[in-house]
Order: sequence, then C-alpha cells, then structure tokens
Amino acid sequence: MAKGEGIMLSVHVSSEAILAMTPSQVAELARRLEADAYENAFEGLQDWHMLRALAFRRPELVESYLYLLDLEPYDES
Repeated sequence: MAKGEGIMLSVHVSSEAILAMTPSQVAELARRLEADAYENAFEGLQDWHMLRALAFRRPELVESYLYLLDLEPYDES
C-alpha cells in the first residue's frame, strides 16, 4: 500500500511553526495554494491547514489570502 493510500492522515500545525512564519513564507504558501500543483492532496491539505491556523493565530499575516480559505462569515445570533 502506498503512503497515505487508504489511511486517514492527521494534520497538526504546531504553535512553534505558526509563530516562526514570516510574511514571505506566508506569501509562498499562498502561491502554492493558488497554483494547486501538488504531488498529492495531502501536501495541499497541509498548506491549507497551515494557512487556516495562521488566520486564527496571526491574522495580520493572512489578510490578503483569506479568499484561499473559503471561510464563510459566522453569525452567532
């Protein structure tokens, strides 16, 4: 069985990785997501999870890239 085939892989984004991200690294991450030219779906999913984690923990870094997350506004009322 090939790696990732038939197995649900967990994606974890560490706090250290989030805190270490620079604006240029976030821009590169967004470029990869926009190009969507990954070897496999898990690579894209890992980038998407990183961008999502950044959106919650360091939103100033991802303001220009929120469209890549396709997040719906949430109304708590």
